[in-house]
Amino acid sequence: MIRTRMLPVIAALAATLAAPGLSRAGDLKITEMAVTTKIVKGNPIDSVRRISSTSVKALYCFTRFSAPEDTDTTIKQVWYLDDQVVAEYELPVKGAHWRTYSRKAVEKGNSGEWRCDAVDMEGKVLKSVSFRMN
Repeated sequence: MIRTRMLPVIAALAATLAAPGLSRAGDLKITEMAVTTKIVKGNPIDSVRRISSTSVKALYCFTRFSAPEDTDTTIKQVWYLDDQVVAEYELPVKGAHWRTYSRKAVEKGNSGEWRCDAVDMEGKVLKSVSFRMN
């Protein structure tokens, strides 16, 4: 009895997972990721490895994806200072060639080891970039 009642539920779940517009985590490929001081015309102007907290007011984590044409999902960019989460941003990923970024305000005295992770909806870290702030 239980098996026959579960079949419609399993079929609906399978149809939902196979529906166009939904992406599996393995479908997203990050082709570029950088922490940058500025985004110009949708692209990063540099890639920060070491920076002074007094030299900028904000930093951006830029991420470029390659994915199936019908991709419609989200990722998180998680910013860390000395392995402590300081900011999280949920960002859309829609289409085969997509780019997105988050902005993190920089305050004087925020020195330490920084990192930004791109994380899929299942919590898997897709890519990470690190830099040092003096």
